[in-house]
Amino acid sequence: MGLDLTDYEAKACNATMAFWGNRQKALEAKIEAGTVDTGERGAVTAGNTMDGFTALIIDLVQANGLAHAKIYRRRSVLTLPGFFRPTKLWDILVILDGRLIAAVEMKSHVGPSFGNNANNRAEEAIGTAHDFWTAYREGAFGTDTARPFVGWLVMVEDADKSRRPSQRESSRHFPIFEEFRGASYLDRYDILCKKLVLESLYTAACVLASPRSAVTTGVYEDMSDLTSLKSFVASFAAHIAAEAARSQ
Repeated sequence: MGLDLTDYEAKACNATMAFWGNRQKALEAKIEAGTVDTGERGAVTAGNTMDGFTALIIDLVQANGLAHAKIYRRRSVLTLPGFFRPTKLWDILVILDGRLIAAVEMKSHVGPSFGNNANNRAEEAIGTAHDFWTAYREGAFGTDTARPFVGWLVMVEDADKSRRPSQRESSRHFPIFEEFRGASYLDRYDILCKKLVLESLYTAACVLASPRSAVTTGVYEDMSDLTSLKSFVASFAAHIAAEAARSQ
């Protein structure tokens, strides 16, 4: 029996519309309450902008044989032990019979600032993965357990600033890697996600580019095959199906 990708493209379109719509609603609510944050932060701190993608992950779990698994999405039950820190908060956890099946983190990056924030996102993703796999090696999630699926997904605003080739990156003492020369911020996210997977830091990593106008259209764009949403959901569904087969 083949994998069930649960009509992910249509659901991703709805999730993208919800992403932009929820950002706008959150910002408007904070303005009305007089508690708006600096810049775009007020639209981020509401915490529900990626709910549509969380729902897609849940559908994939249920459709590929693990409907009986426990799926956690509330903040109070989303922490896992770390090695370099006590705990790490994830966006969705899948646990079956006390075994960690999957942990997924979802991020977003919306302008006007891209430079420092892009570096921060990269550092967070790399650090989280290193912390997670070291904790796994040390038995934090039980001994003799199969490697869980660890996923990282980021939604990036598709805008002139995120598409513009960067001329700012330089290294005074040693040259930067060639692939970063003239790379836009969206290109850099694509490079990051590719390397996160190729270095086995994440099972799958995905970057989606979407303009603000997608609030009414749900349009989004993949940056490459390896970092596409299809690759992400197919890898996740395959992992879920394999765990379902093992548990029978």
